[in-house]
Amino acid sequence: MTSTRELSRRERQIMDIIYRMNEATAKEVMEALEDAPSYSSVRTLLGKLVEKGHIAHRESGLKYVYYPLVERQTASVSALSNVVKTFFSDSTFLAVNSLLDMSDGDISDEELERLNKLIQAKKKDNKKK
Repeated sequence: MTSTRELSRRERQIMDIIYRMNEATAKEVMEALEDAPSYSSVRTLLGKLVEKGHIAHRESGLKYVYYPLVERQTASVSALSNVVKTFFSDSTFLAVNSLLDMSDGDISDEELERLNKLIQAKKKDNKKK
């Protein structure tokens, strides 16, 4: 299987749709895509994702239903890692800071406390190393 970094923008969009829907036909993917290419182009992209090992399909009548092979958590970690490297100079601090700035007060006290506990646990883990 190829890395999510090796997916084209359109392939990543399709993966997002399939993760969101859990499984989808080519028609459903096409309907969910912004500025969707032709049906045959969507089928070609789905075929490439199958070849790369990111999705598989099963037959349902005359259609193929596509589903992800990589757990969403695994894919999201890989994608987030790529974003941090690309846009935040590989700095977790800068990425988290940007996320907090974006939240615009949408983070509850409970979520902030959970984040604080994660930070404290990471500090303890760093001291052990």
